[in-house]
Amino acid sequence: MERIYLDHAATSPTDPRVVEKMLPYMTENFGNPSSIHSFGRESRKWLDEVRSLIAEEIGAHHNEIVFTSGGTEADNMAILGSALAREKQGRHIITTKIEHHAVLHTCNRLEEMGFDVTYLDVDQSGRISAGQVEDALRDDTILVTVMYGNNEVGTLQPIEEIGALVKDHQALFHTDAVQAFGFLPIHVKESHIDMMSVSGHKLNGPKGTGFLYVSEKVKLNQILFGGEQERKRRAGTENVPGIAGLGEAVLLSTQERKEKTALYRRFKEMIIKTLETEGVSFDVNGSAEHSLPHILNVYFPGVSVEALLVNLDMAGIAVSSGSACTAGSVLPSHVLSAMFGDEADQLTSSIRISFGFGNTEEQVNRAAKEIAKIVKRLS
Repeated sequence: MERIYLDHAATSPTDPRVVEKMLPYMTENFGNPSSIHSFGRESRKWLDEVRSLIAEEIGAHHNEIVFTSGGTEADNMAILGSALAREKQGRHIITTKIEHHAVLHTCNRLEEMGFDVTYLDVDQSGRISAGQVEDALRDDTILVTVMYGNNEVGTLQPIEEIGALVKDHQALFHTDAVQAFGFLPIHVKESHIDMMSVSGHKLNGPKGTGFLYVSEKVKLNQILFGGEQERKRRAGTENVPGIAGLGEAVLLSTQERKEKTALYRRFKEMIIKTLETEGVSFDVNGSAEHSLPHILNVYFPGVSVEALLVNLDMAGIAVSSGSACTAGSVLPSHVLSAMFGDEADQLTSSIRISFGFGNTEEQVNRAAKEIAKIVKRLS
């Protein structure tokens, strides 16, 4: 039985072309980028090339890219680093109730340290408005952090509108773009984004890689202490093979973005059409108009999500009930709770299907029919 992986929002397989790019930096060009000899200079040259490649992709400057171990570290660096650097200007932060836990738990930590955090409500599509941010802004607001696209339901936020609003305020604007980067064109200067977090393993790059875009006007306090790597912003020897892979993943995602986003939107339509044809009772969670192309969150009334996930797994189909960061038990989604309420049926009867590298129409067709069959059996 062929196994079908439809959980790419949790992690994605590393593209073989990315692996091929990484190999020489494990065995041949293995020098420490901080070393002054030829081995070190070779590694430094590649880091600089990847930094420039990423900067060009998002409309940033070369020195505004900080390599990290992934999205979580990038979020922590942006939020903790900027809040601690600017606390004399204020201690108020604005975010939303549907952020990734890398943002929410960091904001919780800042609350424990005496900061005041406003958590904005979302509508039933999982979206906020720029007007909500405007209403929440105060003279002592120092940071607004709003995710670009949600990792559970795929809803996109009005990032450009929020950026335009915040640019005339003292507050910095950070966005967690872990799910959006690689699927949407993002220009940080045009969108007035001051900081942006990205993770490599969501775009077919290696795990343990990522970057934080930090505008040159932003001062960050260090959260890691050690050497003076990354212009004294992130201590620790850079992961040269991983960064080589990250650079290749970014390059490939740029070259293939239009083709793959069109394909994934077609996959969404195929699943929805199959469910309709099979007479399955369902609703799509999230925004139909403002949505990431690769994420589809579906509510099946009266169906236990635990039973559905187990039956799908037995059929060789991998989907999820939400964020992989709550793995180990099927916990109620804080995202769906924010959208529908703590007691809503959607919390216990919804699955996330997410597409990516290697998926085919044949796989999606089979998965859709299997989902329909199992849901009807469990209903």
